[in-house]
Amino acid sequence: MLFGRLRKDIQVVFERDPAAKSVLEVLLCYPGLHAIMLHRVAHFFYRHRFFLIARLISQFARAVTQIEIHPGAKISEGLFIDHGAGVVIGETAEIGNNVTIYQGVTLGGTGKEKGKRHPTIGDNVVISTGAKILGSFTVGDNSKIGAGSVVLKAVPPNSTVVGVPGKVVVRDGEKVARAGVSIDLRHDLLPDPMAEAMNSMQKNVEVLEKRVKELEATLLDRNNQEHEA
Repeated sequence: MLFGRLRKDIQVVFERDPAAKSVLEVLLCYPGLHAIMLHRVAHFFYRHRFFLIARLISQFARAVTQIEIHPGAKISEGLFIDHGAGVVIGETAEIGNNVTIYQGVTLGGTGKEKGKRHPTIGDNVVISTGAKILGSFTVGDNSKIGAGSVVLKAVPPNSTVVGVPGKVVVRDGEKVARAGVSIDLRHDLLPDPMAEAMNSMQKNVEVLEKRVKELEATLLDRNNQEHEA
């Protein structure tokens, strides 16, 4: 079973990273893979209540990979952590199948509450560079979280979230990945709500300027008529 999981992890790297050239390179040079492998060992000890050993393993993994995964986190198959530096995954976080996480991502809590305090990530989710998902809620299947977004509430399935705080936006013409379909990694094509707001404001300003000019012309004509009279 262990070797089967490792074979699956290596396959995931080849599927989602075009830079991967060989199995040996993936085994030796991918910190995301190392972090996941070490997490499985740490999680085994954590489940058997050897908490100190579990934390020591996770701390070693953090020192080696710059990826911090609490040994209590539950991770399903197919997780791919690309580059990975600065990734933090909290104790009660749960990650579904075929999830992709880029560097600088945090799956964190919002306080000192006990129990479930970290997010649950659904299947086929892509979390882009620097995104922060904070709190005990669910990010639905097939969703994408834009780079630098701060997500503080639940995300419905098949959604794209961008911004601070994160808001669900609509992607025109973009197909959301579903189970059994290749995962959409084009997080560079997400909509920009700030740019859309600025464009809308610019259009409103142009309409107002046109209306002002029309009013000025009307007043000028009226003044000329009164002067002639």
